[in-house]
Order: sequence, then C-alpha cells, then structure tokens
Amino acid sequence: MKKRPSTHSGHRFPAWTLGLLGILLLILVPVLYFLPSAQKTNDPAAYLPVQAIHVDHSDIVKGEFETGQDVTRACLECHEDAAAKVMATTHWTWESKEFDVPWRDEPVTIGKANQINNFCISAQGNQKRCMTCHVGYGWEEYEEYDYTIQENVDCLACHADMSSYVKGEYGNPAEGVDLLAAARSVRAPTRDNCGTCHFDGGGGNGVKHGDLDESLYFPNEALDVHMGGENNMLCTDCHWTEDHQILGRMLSDNYTIDPQEQVSCEQCHVDQKHGDERIDTHLAAVACQTCHIPALALEDPTKTYWDWSQAAQEGREDDHFTYLKIKGEFTYERNFAPTYLWFNGDNEYRYLLGDPINKDGVTYINKPAGSIADQTAKIFPFKLHIAKQPYDTINNYLLAPITAGENGFWTTFDWNSGFQLAEERMGLPYSGQYGFTETYMYWPTTHMVQPAENALQCDSCHGDNSRMDWEALGYPGDPIKWGGRK
Repeated sequence: MKKRPSTHSGHRFPAWTLGLLGILLLILVPVLYFLPSAQKTNDPAAYLPVQAIHVDHSDIVKGEFETGQDVTRACLECHEDAAAKVMATTHWTWESKEFDVPWRDEPVTIGKANQINNFCISAQGNQKRCMTCHVGYGWEEYEEYDYTIQENVDCLACHADMSSYVKGEYGNPAEGVDLLAAARSVRAPTRDNCGTCHFDGGGGNGVKHGDLDESLYFPNEALDVHMGGENNMLCTDCHWTEDHQILGRMLSDNYTIDPQEQVSCEQCHVDQKHGDERIDTHLAAVACQTCHIPALALEDPTKTYWDWSQAAQEGREDDHFTYLKIKGEFTYERNFAPTYLWFNGDNEYRYLLGDPINKDGVTYINKPAGSIADQTAKIFPFKLHIAKQPYDTINNYLLAPITAGENGFWTTFDWNSGFQLAEERMGLPYSGQYGFTETYMYWPTTHMVQPAENALQCDSCHGDNSRMDWEALGYPGDPIKWGGRK
C-alpha cells in the first residue's frame, strides 16, 4: 500500500530530534535562570548562592586521632582534592600573586607571609601565635614552612563547630582538644569559623578592621542589616566560594585586585535606584558604603593608634586598652566616623619590606588609589590606623623584630636582640641603630551596613557640620554650593 502523501508543507523532523530538544530545554532553562546576567529582578535575595545541604558526619567519621594531620588524612579519604584546592588559595599561601610595581625592578608578592604592617608588624616575627589563624598545622618557629604537604591543611579551622575546636601554637590544635568530636562536628563554614580569625586578627577583638569584631557573632539588624535580624546571612552569602576559592581580597595584602575576585554590593543589589533623583546623582561618585556605614566599631572598640616606642617600660600597669609592656601604648575608639578617600579598588602604594621610609613625614604602609579626576573612583570610608613603629636609622627602612620565642623581644625586652634575630628571617641587615617613625595604614570599611533609615542624610556631608574634608578630596569647597565632580 502506498503511503498517503503529506497534506502540509514543510519538513517533518525525526522523532528523536524532538526528544533531544526537550532534553536541552530541561538543561538550559534552569541554567539560564540562575545566571545573574539572565535574572530579570532587582530583588537582592534572588542573587544569594544556594548553600550546600549539610551532611551530618557524626556517624561517618571513625577512629582515634592523635594529631591534626590524622584528621586531615581521614578527610582526604572522601574529599580527595580538597587539600590541593585549599593550597591554591591565599588562605594557605598568605601571599598574593606577583605584581609589577613602579618602584621595584623585579616583580613582588604581598601578604602576611612576607610583608609587614603597622599593628603587630610581622607574622614572621611571631609565628608561635600568628599561625593560630593560618589554615595549616606544624609551622615550627625559625624554620621555613613547607607549603606542599597536604596533610598539614587544617580542615577543622573552617569546618568544625568552633565550640569543639581551638587552634593553638604554631597552628596546631590546642592542647586538650577532642579531635574526634571536632571532626564529627564538621559542616559548612559559619560566622563562628570566619570570625575566629577575622574578628580577632591583629592581637585581639576588633584590633584591625573597625567593621569586623565579635559583636557580629550574634548581631541585631541595627548592627548589621545583612548578618542580623531575619536575614541572618553567612559570610559565604557575600564571599561566594568555589573550589575553596573565596571571593574577596584584602587591600592590605595586595597591590592591585582583579574586580572579578572582589566582593561588591552590586553582586546582589543589581541596578537598584533609590527613587530619589538627588540621591541617585551621587551614585557615580559615592560608594554605597559611604552612606550606609556611617560609623565604625558600633559596639566593640577598635584600635586606632599603636605606639611601639613605649613598650618595655618597667613598673607600669598593663591594661588591654591603653598599655601593655610587650606592645606599648594604644588608643581604642568606638562609634566614630570613618576617614573618607577617593578609591578605585586598588592601592597606589603598598610598603614593601626594605622600602625607604619618609624621613620628612608619614610613611604609608598602604595608600588607596583614586582621585577626584579618576572616573573609576568613588568616595569610600576607611579606618585609618596610625602607629609609631621601629625603623633602622642607618638603612632607613622599617624593622620587624622577633617578638615571641626564645630571646625574642617579649622575653628580653631588648629591641636590639629582637632586630638581630630577625635579620636572617626577614632578609634585611640591621645596622645596630634604631628609632621610631609614624606610619599610616588604611582598612576599607564594608561590614556593619546599617538599615536604610540610619543612612547618612544630606546635612551629614553638606553644610557647616559636614563630616567630609572637601578640600582634601580635591574640591574647592562643599560641592553643594557650586556643583559636583567635573
């Protein structure tokens, strides 16, 4: 029997092609939906990452663990690539990629592993304590650390319930920790894990940042609109993470930062306007943080001044907030206005070990890049930390003493012995003569975002009681009187 001819024009597709098309649609539609560029909403919640479902390890982890390395070996039995991925991050290396900088002939790297700051001065000078915040084990003092040993990766630092786990000297588990209980408690990182180091960095609660401290463990909405109240966001909701690479880079540990590696408000607040033309005209020149983080250290004070020259005094009473014999004099402040600078996301300068100091004034440990003429820069809030720290008066560069350990400054209270011990480790000769010089270091302010009703108002920045130093920002005066940035 002959087939009846088709009564419609056009090509008849084989049945299998329709099935293939259906499968492709099932795959592509969800993928396109979850791509930020494809989302048709300005609801910030729509851009938050989907957090992994927690797998209870209490019945999975077996055995007795005598060392942290024993725990890591057990983790790697299932998570075979995890240590290698961690070892590719700056949480492990504590050092940036190489940069070309105008004042050096060779490429340089920047990080806690090889540079200095103006609070604790150097992690290399106090490996005994500083390494309690490194995600590795076995960092023995006076020895070069081997970054290639996978079993030295500390999985528990980021994944254990911190009520079960504490790190001790040289990055090892603290004495008395029940490693089996800690290993069985593992889960996705929480604010407890991140905060253990980032809230208490630099020697204590709130020392470094001004917008990160222990008040953020259990904040209310008035302290931080993201982490407090009903939002109750995790650090990883903004610091997106893939293969253990965590989005976000510290200005203090870099020279330039790839915007693709940085956290920004625009990740979630996509194309959002304020519904007020006067406010929206500010968006090109004023960062979100400037209006929405009106004050630093809202509850717990932060250190704003550190004078090392006053250390080692006899007969003076120690007080955490004003004076310690091992560290010198301090000033702490709370609930104060930030310092405002033009900022394009990079450093104009970052002091490198061996750079000359400025004998005629302040030496900048870092100097945020940007100016009124830089169309990529915006007015941004910073915490400014000022210090008096030691330098070599003959070689004219900053010095980093060995503080902890045998014959360190905290044992002998002799600056000369601390500098002499540091010569080999820091790679800088010490002339035998030292003094103290003033340094500035800037910390970008991005946490403790306030509810909208607490944002800065017009008269916060304009008028007789302005918090802005308009002339320092490059304006001839208050721009409301003559117009904005040209």
